[in-house]
Amino acid sequence: MGIPTVVDRLIQQSITQILSPLFEPEFSDNSYGFRPQRGAQMALCKAQSYISAGNKYAVDLDLEQFFDTVNQSKLIALLSHKIRDGRVISLIHKYLRAGVMCGEKLEASAHGVPQGSPLSPLLSNIMLNELDKELSRRGHHFVRYADDCMIFCKSKRAAERIRTHIIRYIEQVLYLKVNREKTKVGYVQGMRFLGYSFYVRKGECRLSLHPKSYLKLRAKLKELTGRSNGMSYSKRKQELHKFIHGWIEYFKHANMKSRLSQIDEWLRRRIRMCIWKLWKRPKTRFKNLLRCGLNKEVAYMCANNSKGYWYMSNTLNLQQAMSIEKLRRAGYPCMMDYYRKVAS
Repeated sequence: MGIPTVVDRLIQQSITQILSPLFEPEFSDNSYGFRPQRGAQMALCKAQSYISAGNKYAVDLDLEQFFDTVNQSKLIALLSHKIRDGRVISLIHKYLRAGVMCGEKLEASAHGVPQGSPLSPLLSNIMLNELDKELSRRGHHFVRYADDCMIFCKSKRAAERIRTHIIRYIEQVLYLKVNREKTKVGYVQGMRFLGYSFYVRKGECRLSLHPKSYLKLRAKLKELTGRSNGMSYSKRKQELHKFIHGWIEYFKHANMKSRLSQIDEWLRRRIRMCIWKLWKRPKTRFKNLLRCGLNKEVAYMCANNSKGYWYMSNTLNLQQAMSIEKLRRAGYPCMMDYYRKVAS
């Protein structure tokens, strides 16, 4: 990751705004990353259309450390085909070879395109547009989002043949590295693309949540509901709403009602755990449990219980005191509420 200075960022953004209209018409219709009026959801829809049409086997290409291994000479040669002003080419070349500061040490950048600059997405698309051209020339069905690329085929044998040929092209013509272990060939069901998985039902391709995306979701929610992160009630609600809203907006096309119900149940338990810890003293717990509707005897026994926070969060008394509706009224988010709203 390279973070350019303010002046460099301004200049690179200016170059990008001038060059994008020149290169945009040459880019493939099957390329969706870092392009105007295009996004991940459109790439997924395109992939679904190919699979529903019978292309149920795929080559899942994995370019090893793409941004770090771009051949700068090859990239400059591609730029020179379109850009006639040598000063612009020279300036871009200087940015590529400027190096990066790691602490107080300057490290050379003889290869690759620094991530984090306004110019790098355009340069990556210019380089990978050559891959798009080759795939189109061979008549393959493919979808590419930045360096994530899937090629769809009618049979596994065809997919294996394409994998062999396209790896040779990438390494010998584009001088990029392919991670052969992670470049998979097989039936599309279960393959990961942009955080989603595919599955086929009655001949139609549908989207589901990939297991890795599910694990990342749990990890982030666990971080936000950590009982030792020092968040106040309002701060935790705000962060949960912000994260859940953004996450659901991205993954709203996946069929995941059962998984979200499980996550919601687990999330409510973690929220109860955080609230129980914030109440701290038995006196405070007793008073708050009475406010939540428990009778005095049950509230007293619960408030003076010495069991751990996680254990208490799953007891029937706390589930009644902090039910789904009460947590919802208190302002805590429910993932299924968001999902029903945006997926309907």
